[in-house]
Amino acid sequence: MKRDFAALKNQPFDLLVCGGGIYGAWTAYDAALRGLSVALVEQNDWASATSSASSKLIHGGLRYLETYDFKLVGKSLKERTLLLHNAPHRVWPLRFGVPVYAQQRLNRLQLKLGLTLYDFLAHDPEPGMQHRYFNAEQFTAHFPALTVASLKGGFTYADAQTDDARLVLELIAGAQQARAHCVNYCKLVQLLETSGKASGAIVRDQLSQTELEIRAKQIVFTTGQWLAQEPPSRDWCRLAKGTHLLMPAVLNDEALLLTAQSDGRVFFMIPWYGLTLLGTTDTDFTGDVDTVRADDSDIDYLLAAANGYLKTPWTKADVIGRFAGVRVFKQSSKTAASGSPSAVSRDWELKTAANGAHYAIGGKITSSRQDAACIVDTVCAQLGVSQSCATQHNRFPWAPQEAFPAWFAAMQSRAAQLGIDTDSAKWLLRRHGTQTTSIFRSIETDRSLAQRIVPALPFIVADLLHCATNEMVVHLDDLLRRRLPLLILTKLTQDQLRRIVLQVAAALQWDDKRVQDEMERCTPWITP
Repeated sequence: MKRDFAALKNQPFDLLVCGGGIYGAWTAYDAALRGLSVALVEQNDWASATSSASSKLIHGGLRYLETYDFKLVGKSLKERTLLLHNAPHRVWPLRFGVPVYAQQRLNRLQLKLGLTLYDFLAHDPEPGMQHRYFNAEQFTAHFPALTVASLKGGFTYADAQTDDARLVLELIAGAQQARAHCVNYCKLVQLLETSGKASGAIVRDQLSQTELEIRAKQIVFTTGQWLAQEPPSRDWCRLAKGTHLLMPAVLNDEALLLTAQSDGRVFFMIPWYGLTLLGTTDTDFTGDVDTVRADDSDIDYLLAAANGYLKTPWTKADVIGRFAGVRVFKQSSKTAASGSPSAVSRDWELKTAANGAHYAIGGKITSSRQDAACIVDTVCAQLGVSQSCATQHNRFPWAPQEAFPAWFAAMQSRAAQLGIDTDSAKWLLRRHGTQTTSIFRSIETDRSLAQRIVPALPFIVADLLHCATNEMVVHLDDLLRRRLPLLILTKLTQDQLRRIVLQVAAALQWDDKRVQDEMERCTPWITP
């Protein structure tokens, strides 16, 4: 993956996509596969906002059954099945536990009916994806961290998990392979019109401050929370903030879906890179979309919700990392002034302005591929192109073509021969898929690269160097927050951060001043 701002100059494009989150990535990838000439620009880094601040799930949304949003649940479950097949390295099954306590909001029969409907909507032939019930003793064996007082039993059901930032990155790589021009740190300065119709844009390279003009027949905005800043899209958006915390490990290989005792909201406890991901909040957001942070009130809410179920309560001192993102919901007259964000539909809509520019409103990571296909269908109709969507059938760019279990086992065996520990090997394969082969080659040359970057986390030095060299890294937080999420998975000291950045400085051609500047960018995540 290479960044080439100059390649945007002096050529007309069929499609300009503005916004490099999950919707922009899928749209550019789909359009490029259909043979359109595509430019994708992102004002910051790929997935630098909401698309790296999700719950890391590919799921149908069990809780949406309570609001009778069967269409959205069915659509999402269909996509979950498709992604498990097309990207087995990127999206993997994850079982969730739902405890049944005495006097809780939903009883055993209600949960049973909901899970039966969830399985039915999934139409998944795999027996391992069906829900199961366990008595209290059996359920406690699965989730020993839970309090047993008034526990009557519990269900488990299946969904799936991913690394959201790397999902976006792989799609960007796929778009580039299909000849799309994708440039991060490239800001749209002005939308251009010809005879009242959107016909291009002036964009600025955030590194050199150089500006150039792009001409495009069709323009799509997939800019997420920034849609709420400018007309006409601001009238179509409602924003809500979601906060997640990284906590010590209390789970094995299964997650939990729980209900906050204070307000009845659903939240998750999820195993992620060896820790516990706790989230999410869901509150209306009216602040600055450029500075979204986890507030003390968000942290207090999540800790209180979790401690209602844990044998050993957590305190703020146990918080390892935190992040927050802003989701866009479709605005309507019914929800404009009332109703909690939790009750607002997560479904998606494509709006087209009077000047012909298109705006993607709402949605979720799980269904983003299908929504992007609708975007490109609309674009193709405008262009008179009849090529159909290919992403439904194509394996992901870094997915092995052979049977995944056999490939995974063979690659794990090779990793062991190279001295990579088992957990690091598992996550390496999930993070890089077939690109892992080049990482193995670097370790064959220097066996010390098989060592972990930080002893407690399953990331090796060869992974760090590969990301720095090959994945369009511009700044240190691109590398340590999104390519490898070290900044939210551990409390790095200044000395640890300096040691890490010096390992990649030569590959990124950073001098001493640049090293210091990049370290300062990461100050909010560093232990004083």
